[in-house]
Amino acid sequence: MFRVPTYVAPSPIAGVGVFTSVSIPAGSLLWDFTEGVDLRLDPAVVAALPEPLGSRIRMYCYEEPDGRFVLCGDNAKFMNHAFEPNCDDRGTHTVALRDIDADEELTCDYRAFDAESARSGLEEWRRAV
Repeated sequence: MFRVPTYVAPSPIAGVGVFTSVSIPAGSLLWDFTEGVDLRLDPAVVAALPEPLGSRIRMYCYEEPDGRFVLCGDNAKFMNHAFEPNCDDRGTHTVALRDIDADEELTCDYRAFDAESARSGLEEWRRAV
């Protein structure tokens, strides 16, 4: 769950993104996994979901190394990938890598916490940028 105020708005990166409404000092805790807000889903449960629900849920999840999926229960599911992010996201918590200005988009490197992104390397995103 986010520990700082956030809002969702159009993103120059992709569709929508999550932004902060306050200035955040480097090293600040921004998000951490919170039972009851964020969900861990067994891959068999996700695979059994009917379409289009399954692909919609999967779009907003990240895959942990053990194969379970995490669905963030707040705006964190709207964080966009960046190869030079302003957040360090290791799956169970997110911290600011540098000072972040109010109304700046929060970004993370999906490869740091999403097993699927780590496997692919996201090279298709690098070519698109």
